[in-house]
Amino acid sequence: MEAGPAVEPARRGATRIADQVVAKIAAQAAREALGARTPEDHEPPRAWVTVHDGSARVRVSVELGYPTDIGARCRAVRRRVTERVRTLAGMEVPEVVITVERLHSAHAGRPGGERVR
Repeated sequence: MEAGPAVEPARRGATRIADQVVAKIAAQAAREALGARTPEDHEPPRAWVTVHDGSARVRVSVELGYPTDIGARCRAVRRRVTERVRTLAGMEVPEVVITVERLHSAHAGRPGGERVR
């Protein structure tokens, strides 16, 4: 069998990674960033992605325990999502928006229903 002429890389085509796949990568990365510090009764992080020209804009929704350093937890999620999407999908991530949907107080389930101050 005779091989045809070599085709330039740019003319071979491209691999397109679906937005949904990138969203799953981002959600998993957020779970990794939050680690074991996220109680089982919290909803897992959810992610939405818009992919355009090889870059992904990501929105992630999380629930956090309280009290916590919310800014530090969000920075950790943002950093991990950016790193994992770049590594696994080969995309730049110019924007990661973190939405904290709910804060769960460790004191809320205490007998007497005292308010946390």
